[in-house]
Amino acid sequence: MLRKMIQTKVTLKRDFKPPITLLNTLKQAAGPKDSVLAIAWERENGYISRYDLPLPARAEDLPEVAQLAERIVKFLLWASGGWRLMLAGPSKLCRSIKQQYSKDGARKFDVDFMEKVYDRPMVVELRKLSEMPQAHERALVMDNRTNGCRIGFDLGASDFKISAVKNGKAVYSDEFPWDPRNQTDPDYHYNKLNEGLKIAASKLPRVDAIGGSSAGVIVDNRIRVASLLRSIPEARYAEAQNMFVRLAEEWKVPIEVANDGDVTALAGLMSLGKKGILGVAMGSSEAVGFIDRNGCLTGRLSELAFAPVDLHPEAPADEWSGDIGVGAMYFSQQAVNHLALKKGMRFPAKMALPQRLERVQERMAEGDVTALRIYQKIGLYLGYTVPWYREFYGFDSMMILGRVTSGAGGVMILETARLILADQFPEIAEQVEVFMPDEKARRVGQSVAAASLPVL
Repeated sequence: MLRKMIQTKVTLKRDFKPPITLLNTLKQAAGPKDSVLAIAWERENGYISRYDLPLPARAEDLPEVAQLAERIVKFLLWASGGWRLMLAGPSKLCRSIKQQYSKDGARKFDVDFMEKVYDRPMVVELRKLSEMPQAHERALVMDNRTNGCRIGFDLGASDFKISAVKNGKAVYSDEFPWDPRNQTDPDYHYNKLNEGLKIAASKLPRVDAIGGSSAGVIVDNRIRVASLLRSIPEARYAEAQNMFVRLAEEWKVPIEVANDGDVTALAGLMSLGKKGILGVAMGSSEAVGFIDRNGCLTGRLSELAFAPVDLHPEAPADEWSGDIGVGAMYFSQQAVNHLALKKGMRFPAKMALPQRLERVQERMAEGDVTALRIYQKIGLYLGYTVPWYREFYGFDSMMILGRVTSGAGGVMILETARLILADQFPEIAEQVEVFMPDEKARRVGQSVAAASLPVL
């Protein structure tokens, strides 16, 4: 019966198979006496994220369900972070997941990455349901700090944004092109950013503090892992990791740097007063941040560029992790490029992704049908992903921004996502607001928000 339900309701949408459809099918089929697969990840300071997947009778024997279970394990890992995985449920399913999250398993990239983040080996434990820990999240109240003369920066893969802010108002904002991912000398990163900071400082009577937003995992103002440093040799990696500490020593002011996703959500809280907000920045990759319903940062990793959003067997692969169906290939410049090539657009081989995005945006502005369909497709992805993300984050608003959402293309993404929600998920459409800030905030809002991070 369950297999028939899956075959009836969980159909391939041509080249996209959203996991929320299968998950909802399992929920509908589950009875009060059916089992669950309990999943928990432990990260720093004993914080715990947990999710219980309902398993109707014999569901664990279905390959589709086994795939969904592993995808949820991975989603939780990249949403919250973790070094210890705890599982309770059908032994065959748990053993399969344990093997995949081993040094020689299918999720080897994820294991190696998290071991660098937490500086300890990953552990997978099979437990009884009664032994599973409950969720325990951090809650850091964000009292917005706007006093004084501040500089904020937001580091992306193709450009970085700088804002000079005086008593909460931006008096200067600009974007600076750079190519950090292909540079082997950490002085390149330091000098480029420092040049931008000095230009911003010239617009202020003084500099009291510097706040920053950066892709990657940031701990105590040090970059633990980031794609911006991909080409730095291991022997000099520590220099690159300490870039922000070095800036603090030179400028002699408080510096505070946070993950770009969290600053995205912070921008929503500051500009709109919205709590329970998930910020999704569609730039060179996908950056996500979360402010809970109490207005707190939770300390989650929220690296949803690596989190699954598509179960299709032929989903595109992320170039870094090698995994298929993850967020970076659906909500970023990479997604635009992939769809453009798939729909017949051609670019010079050496043209970088930012310039390819600009070409698509130009065609969109001209009313080109191919460009229109690219943005409609991203909107379709987003419409099915909103309820999937909400399954793991308790948000009432989703704010989308970033280069991909600039211009008419962003409007098409938003309108298409709203149509999908209203048609396929009417209850969620009534409960969740999906929106974009105005054009200026979409492009430089994160750098302005980042300026408020340091305490004076």
